[in-house]
Amino acid sequence: MNWRDAFELASFVVTVIGLPFAIGVFLLQQRQERDNEDEAAYQMLSDAYNDFLKVVLANADLRLRTGSALTHPSPEQNERMMVIFDMLISLFERAYLVAYKEDMAPTEKRRWNSWDDYMREWCRRDDFHNALPLLLRGEDPGFQAYIRQVAHEERGTPLLSTF
Repeated sequence: MNWRDAFELASFVVTVIGLPFAIGVFLLQQRQERDNEDEAAYQMLSDAYNDFLKVVLANADLRLRTGSALTHPSPEQNERMMVIFDMLISLFERAYLVAYKEDMAPTEKRRWNSWDDYMREWCRRDDFHNALPLLLRGEDPGFQAYIRQVAHEERGTPLLSTF
């Protein structure tokens, strides 16, 4: 076998075996990068929710982690509560826009279920539920529809609209 035949054989081997292998490795690396980006986005959202909980803890007099709304809040407490609810809706909308898809892979679904649980927990609260129509003004229409459905499922009544 001369060098030309050897070169032809090597070229054939690269074309038949090496090229598909290289394409497979490239696609695998791309998928791993997307998974890492998704994980980083989920971690950022998770960290943001933990920061939100620190705000809730700093305002313990509002009793936001109890199952029932504060009875007879002062105007100042109402104001703080609405600001905190605004922060929460903003966080929920960001989570919806970043993490929600109609058709999710199992890992994506598992991550989204955490956010769905948080939304359901807050929608069960009277004060948050009653503030939702005001809080949802100007938010993403898909997010509005989603959280309205969650509120309806948790409370058994449709959410009233103020707009």
